[in-house]
Amino acid sequence: MELAKFSELAHRWWDPDSEFRPLHQINPLRLDWIDQQAQITGKKVVDVGCGGGILAESMAKRGANVLGIDLADKPLKVAQLHAWEAGVANLQYRAVAVEALAAEQPAQYDVVTCMEMLEHVPDPASVIRACAQLAKPGGWVFFSTINRNPKAFLFAIVGAEYVLNLLPRGTHEYARFLRPAELTAWCRDAGLDPLAMKGLEYNPLTQRYWLSGDTSVNYMLAARKAA
Repeated sequence: MELAKFSELAHRWWDPDSEFRPLHQINPLRLDWIDQQAQITGKKVVDVGCGGGILAESMAKRGANVLGIDLADKPLKVAQLHAWEAGVANLQYRAVAVEALAAEQPAQYDVVTCMEMLEHVPDPASVIRACAQLAKPGGWVFFSTINRNPKAFLFAIVGAEYVLNLLPRGTHEYARFLRPAELTAWCRDAGLDPLAMKGLEYNPLTQRYWLSGDTSVNYMLAARKAA
């Protein structure tokens, strides 16, 4: 169900005025934040749940050696085509589950990113464990997701999907949202040390996103695997 929902929209991934406009708008913010923490140039990076490749390609263009993985076939084909057209050499894509890749390539990556994915999977703890397994000792793991509280319901579902039409209706299920305390607990259980957290805010009047200390709706977490 979740995979089919995103595959239908694959051809629109790289249209900055499509349903994926928010991803294009927030990408520079999260790319810079990831780079500030982990200095990705020359690093081996895996982007888990890469979709159409917006973040993966931008990290590759910044000098990282990137593997993007997803289980949705159509967005992966879109990502591959776009990377080929853009001439990005240090970027590959694979259709593989994160747990399977973690079993195949444990402790192989300097940086693991898993953005906007945990709120769409049936077992977030399993994904977090696999991301931790993929990271080298001392490696960085980044997650982004949505908090679970009344404000997040109002902003991320009612506002974004029904009032502002920023996202297709039905993109998110409130019950799948994750509180920061839940995410950090799962990270610690997986052997990760949560080090930094950033909120992502949006002003519908100016249509502008920015990073802040407010993690009440959208937020990112940076964690590090024990060396």
